[in-house]
Amino acid sequence: MKRYFTLLILLIFLAFPCIFLLSSCSSNQKSLVLATTTSVQDSGLLDYLLPQFEKDTGIKVKVIAKGTGEALEIAKRGDADCLLVHSEEQELEFIKEGYGIKRYKVMYNDFVIVGPRSDPSNVKQKAYNDPLKAFELIKNSNSTFISRGDESGTHQREKSLWKKLNVEPDWRNYIVAGLGMGQVLSMANEKKAYTLTDRGTYLSMKDQLDLEIVCEKSPILINQYSLIMLNPEKIKFKQEEARILIDWFISEKGQKLIGEFGVDKFKQPLFIPNAGR
Repeated sequence: MKRYFTLLILLIFLAFPCIFLLSSCSSNQKSLVLATTTSVQDSGLLDYLLPQFEKDTGIKVKVIAKGTGEALEIAKRGDADCLLVHSEEQELEFIKEGYGIKRYKVMYNDFVIVGPRSDPSNVKQKAYNDPLKAFELIKNSNSTFISRGDESGTHQREKSLWKKLNVEPDWRNYIVAGLGMGQVLSMANEKKAYTLTDRGTYLSMKDQLDLEIVCEKSPILINQYSLIMLNPEKIKFKQEEARILIDWFISEKGQKLIGEFGVDKFKQPLFIPNAGR
């Protein structure tokens, strides 16, 4: 028994330096927090890009996926190191208020209106390239419409369309979800409703949905995504890691990977790289 106890103590003694070394290596790994939108996460883009970024740079990225409005607030509180968002007006206001110092275009896709295959508002036939008329048809027919309702970039674009129509979307079947894009698409599918979505998230979920695109390819539906470098004079964040992330996303390699995402499965990219344009 004494010999066994002595051997156990020896093994623990020998193992301790290894445990300490592993712990030290783990704690020394660089990391950052990226506050971004649910559409970028739900589309699968970050699951595709970030392992390669970590391999190239050694930096681990923790993702907080919220609507753009909430992502901006997270950064204002100092709980993120970088932003990847898609609401130009909100982004420019964020920079104007002194929280960011530069906005970098990274990629774009577009918004589309999707709805049930029965298309009760007859949007596809009457307003396939006209989102304003599409919204008007949906409201006037009292069809079910699911709104993100979360101050995200998608919600901001939806609100801007209603504003252009001078319409308050308050009819009985207008539902404010307060949810991310993937959840809203699932909800629209369940309720046989219309909704505004980014094309990337819709395509990534298309096989799980009985929804089809009823309105698309309008200039007012272009959906730009940008990275924002925060202001170190106003927010405490990991400047070096944030700079490396931005440089990688707008680099030739990062842009190439973005442009390739989705091509194999959907025969088209889910996002179009446009850094520096």
